[in-house]
Amino acid sequence: MVLFINMKADIHPNYLETTIVCACGATYRTRSTRRDIKIGICAACHPFFTGEQKFVDTAGRVEKFARRYGKTMIGKGKTK
Repeated sequence: MVLFINMKADIHPNYLETTIVCACGATYRTRSTRRDIKIGICAACHPFFTGEQKFVDTAGRVEKFARRYGKTMIGKGKTK
């Protein structure tokens, strides 16, 4: 036996059809309580989904830190 309970009237927000537009130009039609949503990244342009990951150059970060803050205590010959 299936029992359906009706929702209470006048307490739920309006659930409208809307269009989501990404910065890359992709559009998606869905339903939401907001109209015309604009997003910065979507599944069509996100590197995880496209497989075109851009690797950040992290090789020079340690050297940059050493130049900025000097050598570490171990590098100066001091120990605890």
